[in-house]
Amino acid sequence: GRTPLAAAKTPTLDRIAAGGGCGLFHATRAGEALPSETAHFLLFGYDLSEFPGRGALEALGAGIPLRPGQVAILAHFAVLREDGGILYMVDNEPKGGDARFAPLFAQVEAARFGGISFRLRQTGGCWGILVLDGRVSRYITDTDPIADGAPLIEPEPWAAAPDPSVARQTARALKAYLMYVRQSLTAAQADGNDPEPPIGGIVTQRAGTLKKVEAFSARTGLQGLSLASGLVYAGLARCIGMDFEKTADTGDPGADLAGRLGRAAAALSEGYTFVHVHTKAPDQAAHTKDPAAKVAAIESLDRGIAQAVAPLLEDPEVLVVVTADHSTPSAGPLVHSGEPVPLVFSGAGVRKDRVSRFDEVSCAPGALGFLRGQEMICMILNHLDRVKMAGLMDTPVDQPYWPGDIRPFSTADVTGRDTENA
Repeated sequence: GRTPLAAAKTPTLDRIAAGGGCGLFHATRAGEALPSETAHFLLFGYDLSEFPGRGALEALGAGIPLRPGQVAILAHFAVLREDGGILYMVDNEPKGGDARFAPLFAQVEAARFGGISFRLRQTGGCWGILVLDGRVSRYITDTDPIADGAPLIEPEPWAAAPDPSVARQTARALKAYLMYVRQSLTAAQADGNDPEPPIGGIVTQRAGTLKKVEAFSARTGLQGLSLASGLVYAGLARCIGMDFEKTADTGDPGADLAGRLGRAAAALSEGYTFVHVHTKAPDQAAHTKDPAAKVAAIESLDRGIAQAVAPLLEDPEVLVVVTADHSTPSAGPLVHSGEPVPLVFSGAGVRKDRVSRFDEVSCAPGALGFLRGQEMICMILNHLDRVKMAGLMDTPVDQPYWPGDIRPFSTADVTGRDTENA
């Protein structure tokens, strides 16, 4: 009857909740299951219409050059089987590191079909980025079913694609490339020396194209730094002009988080005014579908927070915000789910409520209520005494923060004077 967070022993998170204001958060609308990149993009104050897609963000994070108009797609090798002319997923994450998969990436690195060039780059183990160049569209379906035992998905254009003919041609060319990969791998692995099941092909998901978006500092008035370990967070930071520092994940998530919090405290003294501190540990534990593993990850994180959070909580100039980007269930078939996540604000001026535990149910009646999407960054600006009163225009662009990046009134620059009043 309890979530792993509610079942975990979290004295530090509970202490932060008891000393602050709590509530719930969802980056879009309750019930919608979000991936991390989309939820973070919205949490940072951006709109879905500006979102470039996961493939483009991971390409940025991996340092893969991506020109405007090119399409980047997440791609990885998988163990497949064919039955009645249909391909099925056997193992969506086959064993082996860079050494095993590097020759396979090299085998199918470059090809051209339907006037579209394909280039595949390894980003780690069986994972990579497929870059499409030519007259291409990002509006194509995934081929990765995610679940083992499920049939692969036929690449098709989106029904709502703004460029239907280009999307249709992109889908056809992608299928031709994927079939070429399958045939090439079959020939390359014909000797059968590898003790692991043979790799049957590549599956793809979440195509993206670079978009020019307003810098985080221009949008919020805050100088941002992200401390995280994943490629997508590096790409997201680079996309929105936020500085990024890659941090290592070890076998001790609590110690990892303590190190990041210590770095966050130092960064605030270096001129940063917004520091994003991220850990993937609870999400990865939940993906094992073992609730006890998620409890252990959360308890480790709580111990890490206890080691390093005091300087942040004790500084009257600092606002500490604790939340998650999405829910990850520890049981059932869903990868991510759509429930809102708990939220706490701790700092000077925050309305304290009666909440004394940090979990999904305890935080629900808190003083912050239920925040959605861009409301998060607005509430952060509000509690930093940086939010602009609606209707004021101190800059040509209606920025949400105050004071804005104003142009001072100059007595030397006088134009448009009426000569009758001269």
